[in-house]
Amino acid sequence: MARYTGPRWKLSRRLGISLSGTGKELKRPYPPGEHGATQRRKLSEYGLQLQEKQKLRHMYGLSEKQFRRTFEKAGKMTGVHGENFMILLECRLDNLVYRLGLARTRAQARQLVVHGHVTVNGKKVDRPSYQVKPNDVIGLREKSRNLDIVKEALENRNFLPDYLSFDEEKKEGTLTRLPERAELPSEINETLIVEFYSR
Repeated sequence: MARYTGPRWKLSRRLGISLSGTGKELKRPYPPGEHGATQRRKLSEYGLQLQEKQKLRHMYGLSEKQFRRTFEKAGKMTGVHGENFMILLECRLDNLVYRLGLARTRAQARQLVVHGHVTVNGKKVDRPSYQVKPNDVIGLREKSRNLDIVKEALENRNFLPDYLSFDEEKKEGTLTRLPERAELPSEINETLIVEFYSR
């Protein structure tokens, strides 16, 4: 199954979570459609697990195959499976470009990476799934530093996570350490995702 490219706002309302990070989609906090406001179905245990998995998958913009592969990779690491999974997703290059404020959304960050504007330790990397390691420096190619979308995104940035540092002059960011679970999306219950894949 390919990556979802349909209407994001409808999907946000269906899942009850803001996928853009702005919260604008949830002005009407009920599912889309004619009966969205009146429909009050109780989800089964499987339904809850599936919904949680879909929330996280669409939040990071992954296909089912990529998502599952990352989940299996997290299972081979030492520590808590669910937390390792969330950390692997957070350390993806496209996500860190978004977290640094070089793009306004993860989709825009993904596009910057795919189009070859982003560097890691001075080398061009065009794979959004590239796993960034602690002390890696994420920057922009010299030609790309004056892009309007980058300037606009940096002007609108209102938060920088503690596990990242950013040099405003060079427009470079560093992953200083791996994020902790408390710094990752609190609206996600990763244990439900582990249960979903462990069936």
